[in-house]
Amino acid sequence: MSNIKPEKGSTPAGVGRRRSTILIYLFGALGGLNWGYDTGVISAALIYLREEFQMDSWTEGWVVTGLILGAIVGAAVGGRMSDKFGRWKVLMATAVTFIIAPLGMAAAPTTEVLFIFRVIVGLGAGLAAVTLPVYLSEIAPARIRGKVTAFYALAIVSGQFLGFIIGLAFAPMESWRWMLGLSVVPSVLFTIGLFFIWETPRWLVKKGREDEAKQVLLYDRTEEEASAELQEIHVIQQAEEAAGAQNLKALLQAWVRPILVVGLGLAILQQIMGINSIIYYAPTTLQNVGFSDQAAVASNLIIGIMNILAVWLALTYADRWGRKPLLIAGAVGTCLSLGVLAFTNLVLPEPDGFGLVGIVTLVCMAVYIFMFQASWGSMVWVMLGEIFPLGIRAAAMGVATTALWVGNGIVSLGFPPVLEAVGVGWLFTGFAVICLGALIFTWRRVPETKGRSLEEIESTFRNTAGMPAVPSPKRMR
Repeated sequence: MSNIKPEKGSTPAGVGRRRSTILIYLFGALGGLNWGYDTGVISAALIYLREEFQMDSWTEGWVVTGLILGAIVGAAVGGRMSDKFGRWKVLMATAVTFIIAPLGMAAAPTTEVLFIFRVIVGLGAGLAAVTLPVYLSEIAPARIRGKVTAFYALAIVSGQFLGFIIGLAFAPMESWRWMLGLSVVPSVLFTIGLFFIWETPRWLVKKGREDEAKQVLLYDRTEEEASAELQEIHVIQQAEEAAGAQNLKALLQAWVRPILVVGLGLAILQQIMGINSIIYYAPTTLQNVGFSDQAAVASNLIIGIMNILAVWLALTYADRWGRKPLLIAGAVGTCLSLGVLAFTNLVLPEPDGFGLVGIVTLVCMAVYIFMFQASWGSMVWVMLGEIFPLGIRAAAMGVATTALWVGNGIVSLGFPPVLEAVGVGWLFTGFAVICLGALIFTWRRVPETKGRSLEEIESTFRNTAGMPAVPSPKRMR
């Protein structure tokens, strides 16, 4: 190992490697906690924001969508920033926005000011969504990469659950300011955590800092594994440079286009399958079937628990069962649960609170959440961090994540007025049809990536497209 002195955000040093590696994975995923909290708590805060600011359905949609608009900008610039300045520095910029935004939201005197700070927190969410999956996929060995990257999804749903709890705790006081402002707590934790993680070996190699990259690899690899992986990174990088795959123009190359189609398809479908209608508007939906304000907010806890259980299942079995089987099972489960929800509300349209329609609606939403988060909610982030070529990984991730946030924004902005216009039944019929489309897309277009190094995945795409074969050292598993 090199004797180069480590720099913060660059290389590891010291003893206790296994414990330090766990900290890297844990703190690396913590950025998802902020995003999760802000998306979770807004569903409860909306009930009281609506009353205080006399918001109509379109204003309500814009307040929610402010986060998504900021995230689109963050996703659009985050990839290039990550490639230029490094993953760690972009994560630090993310942490700054996560600290500023909740304080502004808590003090907002008008919906316009609230909207501005929702955009700021969205900027951080967009940067995190681009950078964190790439960071985690690049720093983890292939044998546990699915589990490590799924930590990010677990952090998101844990943040949502925390937001649900805070929303319920402050509901009796109708204090939406405390609900939104308390997201500064996970923001501070994320900032502290960044001082325990390091730059990724693949970015370090791209910048010619090979000795530092080797030190990072040795944290969770043997000497032989680290040397083989470092050699693989060099081979792929040289092949990309020879093919001109080191800039955004590479996204248009024939062998890259199928990868981009898979990435864009996964990203967009994840957001238009109905998940945001549940996360952002669960209390609103339950109010529409007769639940009281307090009961609607309290029901969020059920959804939050299903969130965490589902992602924990995915985290445990992603590297055993594979990504594609989980995506297929999730598409089937979400389609069926939303179909039953829609049918019940169309056949028995009268709101009845805790009667048949209300209970079926709540149960179907909980089943949908479990099936979605065990598959699309977690595996999409894993696969987006895996499938793109090294030379354009962060930039391609930026394109896919921008598309993801655009889909998120369309659903978030359109949900309140569409719900008002057509009702629960027809709205969720549409989402069920989209879930069916996700099943067909996964079956026909999505490859399996479990247990394969990032370089092996890239070589498979290159060889499938008829590109020259890329030699790969034999890896230790």
